[in-house]
Amino acid sequence: MELTEADRRILRHLQRDVRLSNQELAEAVAMSPSACWRRVKVLEEAGIIAGYAAVLSADRAGFHFSAILHVTLARHEHGHVEQFIEAISRRPEVLECFATTGEADYHLRVVSPDKDAYNRFLDEVLFRLPGVAQVRTNVVLKELKLTLALPV
Repeated sequence: MELTEADRRILRHLQRDVRLSNQELAEAVAMSPSACWRRVKVLEEAGIIAGYAAVLSADRAGFHFSAILHVTLARHEHGHVEQFIEAISRRPEVLECFATTGEADYHLRVVSPDKDAYNRFLDEVLFRLPGVAQVRTNVVLKELKLTLALPV
């Protein structure tokens, strides 16, 4: 789907404040409420708007430890890869997981209440997965930028 300039305006406003009423959104993007509502529905049906969520402060929600993990598998056997992806997908402390090129096979962003909880995640989950050869942790010292907004 090719985005129109009106679509881009709608997406920019929704990314800033998803709580806008349709009336407020329509006024902000200079459209009639019915036309605006139809465009939002088209964007949802096309999967461009994949969902709506509240953005939480990890620290204020009690997640004081954050790390980026670089995970390398020993072998890329189909079963090991599937088990890894399935296990990581189920873990709520894993916020993001990317299959990447380079030294590590996967990069994960993980949060936990503290380093002890993080160590339990390593010992009880990650290190027990077949095929995991190496895990390197970079502890996040300071969050400088966090956004979910795409530059539409």
